[in-house]
Amino acid sequence: MGKEGVYKYISFMFLIVSVLLAIFTLFGLFGGTADPASGTAMAMLVYVLPFLIIGNVVMLFYWLIRRRWHWLAIPAVTLLCSIPYIGTVYQPGFFHEGETSRSGIKVASYNVAMFSRETSGFKAQDILAEMKKNKVDIICMQEYENTSGDKLNSDSYKGYFTSMATGRHDMVIYSRYPIERSETIDFGKTNNSAMWADVNINGRIIRVFNVHLETTGFNRALHQLAKQEMQGNPVENNAIIRAIYGNYTRGMVVRARQADQVAAEIRNSEYPVVVCGDFNDVPYSYVYNTMLGDLTDGFKECGKGWMFTYTGRKQVRIDYIFHSKELEGESYYNEEITYSDHLPVFMKIAF
Repeated sequence: MGKEGVYKYISFMFLIVSVLLAIFTLFGLFGGTADPASGTAMAMLVYVLPFLIIGNVVMLFYWLIRRRWHWLAIPAVTLLCSIPYIGTVYQPGFFHEGETSRSGIKVASYNVAMFSRETSGFKAQDILAEMKKNKVDIICMQEYENTSGDKLNSDSYKGYFTSMATGRHDMVIYSRYPIERSETIDFGKTNNSAMWADVNINGRIIRVFNVHLETTGFNRALHQLAKQEMQGNPVENNAIIRAIYGNYTRGMVVRARQADQVAAEIRNSEYPVVVCGDFNDVPYSYVYNTMLGDLTDGFKECGKGWMFTYTGRKQVRIDYIFHSKELEGESYYNEEITYSDHLPVFMKIAF
């Protein structure tokens, strides 16, 4: 095979890669419409969208360098179709004015990881200090623990947040405005749940949802496998893959049903809503789209830069604040503090 033949062969292989990347990316962009219970493979493509998009960028530069303008169109069109997805993790922020003097509320959502179950109460107090510094009016906490040693965290929190509503297990909403009523959304036999509280903000009622959806099951699978190894039961590689895949897909299906349940409550709300929480799922997933519905994603509205909220081995955006369209966001950001494996999310909502 001559040199020209080698170049043609390489170009043909890159063309195949470009086409495959485009196909999988486009299917991934529609993966959020597929119910994980019936379309698991398509739903899972959402989780690899960042890698697929990076692959398309590489192909774009390859065809640009080779000056093959007709093949350049494949990754170019694919990337154009990906702009809405990219907007869920990155916002340039050019057109966001930031916080103004308009009246409104500052809302925060934070998975506090049980304050690491420490008994001194220092983490709980430091987090309260962060909320004060950011002038937070309403905070939704997931994985909340009220007891620190012989003290109750609520005793100090209610010195700043005058109202408090608790849900099932580890869910709480603190507010500087009166809470008129609240209700728990029970997911059944699981450690996860959701709740809402009607907050009276100077005569206007806003229904605030606090949501903690099913975990991915990845860490649970690793823990179970490690336990078997410690007990002297060797685990084969294919068994590890099956266990992780099984737990992950189960988590996807359970989260989807929980999201359906919460979304129905949101649709039936008689008041404008603010939805906060740890969804344990990425943007553009079935859970994200179901929870979003007709609401506005605060980050897409007024965020800036790259956004991730989970600080573990996979840095992804799984904590959110959404709101009804009759409300308006002015700022959306997180703080890189190390009290949890999640970052708190803050949003200023103007009335």
